[in-house]
Amino acid sequence: MCSIFGMFDLQPGDDLAALRRQALELSQRQRHRGPDWSGVYVDAGVILVHERLAIVDPASGAQPLRSRDGALALAVNGEIYNHRELRAASDYDFTTGSDCEVINALYRDLGGDAFVAEGVGKLNGIFAFALWDGPSQRYVIARDPIGVCPLYWGHDGEGRLCVASEMKALVGVCNDVAAFPPGHVYDSASGELTRYYVKGWRDYEATRGQGPDGLREAFEQAVHRQLMTDVPYGVLLSGGLDSSLVAACAARFARERIEDDDRSEAWWPRLHSFAIGLDGSPDLAAAQIAADALGTVHHGFVYTFWEGLDAVPEVIRHLETYDVTTIRAATPMYLLARRIKAMGVKMVLSGEGSDELFGGYLYFHKAPSAETFHEETVRKLDALHSYDCLRANKAMMAWGVEARVPFLDLEFIDVAMGIDAAHKMAGNGKIEKHVLRAAFDGALPKEILWRQKEQFSDGVGYGWIDGLKAHAEQEVSDREFAAAASRFPFNTPATKEAYFYRRIFEQFYPGEACAATVPGGKSIACSSPAALAWDPAFAAMADPSGRAVRGVHADALS
Repeated sequence: MCSIFGMFDLQPGDDLAALRRQALELSQRQRHRGPDWSGVYVDAGVILVHERLAIVDPASGAQPLRSRDGALALAVNGEIYNHRELRAASDYDFTTGSDCEVINALYRDLGGDAFVAEGVGKLNGIFAFALWDGPSQRYVIARDPIGVCPLYWGHDGEGRLCVASEMKALVGVCNDVAAFPPGHVYDSASGELTRYYVKGWRDYEATRGQGPDGLREAFEQAVHRQLMTDVPYGVLLSGGLDSSLVAACAARFARERIEDDDRSEAWWPRLHSFAIGLDGSPDLAAAQIAADALGTVHHGFVYTFWEGLDAVPEVIRHLETYDVTTIRAATPMYLLARRIKAMGVKMVLSGEGSDELFGGYLYFHKAPSAETFHEETVRKLDALHSYDCLRANKAMMAWGVEARVPFLDLEFIDVAMGIDAAHKMAGNGKIEKHVLRAAFDGALPKEILWRQKEQFSDGVGYGWIDGLKAHAEQEVSDREFAAAASRFPFNTPATKEAYFYRRIFEQFYPGEACAATVPGGKSIACSSPAALAWDPAFAAMADPSGRAVRGVHADALS
């Protein structure tokens, strides 16, 4: 994974040398995402800059990727997990072993119009890319269906369109900066932004009566696909269900090299796992149990409250959000990424996405029907790019570590979301995500497989959240908080902790456009207004901690 910066719609009178310097300076703001190499492409109508984190084909995969005839230039942040299948089906003259070069191949094989209409949808991966077709002066910009990879866009003062992996590269240049929507593609030939990712399972009726057959195999294959790498890697292991399942599957495949169909020994056959927490945290203890059972080389790191608090401003700067839950969880993840980077690991697998697919948040216990349960999982997936995907990607990439998320593998999503939500519902003696736990019976120790949901920010140690609240009470006066609506009329902070984060965010990202990139509204675990109506007591809870709704677990099992 890397970072991209693009500047389009350049005019004949533009000073290309000056714009090139500006593009390099702006791209440098996100170079932490790609510390291995920088590449620049300049044409009469475009400037592309790429900051590379080399994971696949480190020797020859430098970007922007050019077609052999020089007509196409491509800057990509991401990984294409089905690149070998796409490469085998193409007559394109490849110049590298990069997984991302299949994007150029699809464009050339299908033609521009068909590529926009159907080609982007053939990619199974996490990506944000900008492709330039020189002879036609056409460009195409797209983002992966779930939004695992971040992407922002806006216009500079001269009307040029700019795109970047992180908002910080556009601040002060684009007054209309906004998040590029996941699952969409923009085509300069038509000037239209269109949704390419449209699935039948969004409608509950399409899933009615479908059982969970093949769930375990589908997830194991998702993990297998995402183990493609030419550099040292590991797994994040909190000791919760999701990260432990990822680790269990990775441990099964770790000894063989995925890139040659498991025919040779992996370059790094020992699987390393990583966890972090305050001293005595629930996650550290559970992670050690899981690691011992799976035989990983485990690294459990302890951080102090003050180390975490000191990092909060940098976390907000890197994550480009003021969402309370995200910052709470991202801070220990950010600290863990720094440790992982110091050990020479460049890629990790993580467990994001499972709670959205299977209704793992505790408020799902209150879902009144399978249909409403399903509708909420669809809504959660649609919002994931603003929360857990943003957290995992940016907290890790702050230190040049790529986070991959097998639960959000596109083939696995089709399987998981195709299951009738009646099989996913909790209550009546069933714990949340019962269907997933049952599918992996025997794969993990029972105390891990059936461990109750902990939000990551809770699991690292309850003193973390309590300390953040107490610190915010000291930092934000009653007078300041009383005037919150006048200072922050958009997404007005509901708590002093939220005000504290918003104040820091404003220092780095001033203006209404930047603030508008962060979803707002009082919620429990980012639940929808419809979900809050499942139990009126939810609507009164401003604190999104998992502990705030812990009572639903006991109620649902009784």
